[in-house]
Amino acid sequence: MTRKRRRGQNASGAAPALVQALVATLLSLLTCATALSNAFVVATIARSRKLHTPANVLIGSLAFTDLLVSVLVMPVSIVYTVRRVWTLGRVLCDLWLSSDVTCCTASILHLCVIALDRYWAITDAVGYSKRRTISRAATMIAAAWVIAVSISLPPFFWQQVRAEDEVTTCTVNTDHVFYTIYSTFGAFYIPTLLLIALYGRIYAEARKRILKQSPKRVGKRLTSARLISGSPGSVASTTSLNYGTHEASSSDAMPVANNQVKVTVSDALLEKKRISAARERKATKTLGVILGAYIMCWLPFFIYTLLVPICTTCTFYPELFDVFTWLGYLNSLINPIIYTMSNEDFKQAFHKPSLFIKASIC
Repeated sequence: MTRKRRRGQNASGAAPALVQALVATLLSLLTCATALSNAFVVATIARSRKLHTPANVLIGSLAFTDLLVSVLVMPVSIVYTVRRVWTLGRVLCDLWLSSDVTCCTASILHLCVIALDRYWAITDAVGYSKRRTISRAATMIAAAWVIAVSISLPPFFWQQVRAEDEVTTCTVNTDHVFYTIYSTFGAFYIPTLLLIALYGRIYAEARKRILKQSPKRVGKRLTSARLISGSPGSVASTTSLNYGTHEASSSDAMPVANNQVKVTVSDALLEKKRISAARERKATKTLGVILGAYIMCWLPFFIYTLLVPICTTCTFYPELFDVFTWLGYLNSLINPIIYTMSNEDFKQAFHKPSLFIKASIC
């Protein structure tokens, strides 16, 4: 995301070589894992026709955006984080900063787009099903990218007027407090409030619909009879399953002794309640993981970013900012795990060996 920090002007405070090597290795593994996981999601959606739905198009676009973060942003950030001095020139600095702001903001906004899609799908299932098309999903994706670009462009209007001396740092000028507020609220605080509101409504509506499915009247009895393995009548006799009665009836099963037949009686109403409770717990867990992971990854970064230009008497540590920055990048690795593992269609696609091999080759 945006680089609003002040790095050391020289490498005298550089970490020992061993520490630098360990940090570089750890960050490289994180970058590779992010790239591979998101590339696999994109390849899976592209190769599986069953996944060509508007909802999965949004997930695929999120994976592609996070893939861009892992390819365009994270590798350069590894070099800058380890060396603590910028040596790649002004042009590459500008390109990297714009890619950082644009891709990370687009990734966050994709979460809002997915939440909006789910909200409309659950609150207006019949009406929205007619409007839920691939073209509508593409429009929502385009809107996310337009907003992201509008947040990343303003710094270029004042970056070019700086003296063309040797570039040792690559940061967004934090002297413009208005832009800092504009970018942080547009890229995080407003989307976060929207996500909390949408997922809160989604959970409430889903819970309401699940409870409505449970019948208020007394449930029917479900009686089943099963012959004990190895009993004298287990070969020649059969039992029947009766729904809505308390007795198991079968003319063939009458000669069998009582201690040779196992009878189970359950209440259909209780069974439905157990299923509803399980669905409710799963929905709560999924929504909690989505919001919890997102907030945990990005909140420290944006608090730090907002405080830098406002709190002039505070002491800020570049090392701490590095941790917050990479914690935000970590969200690009978590996204494909959450949004695919909670999708049954993706689980089925992942269990196809041929698809896995083809996706890995690509």
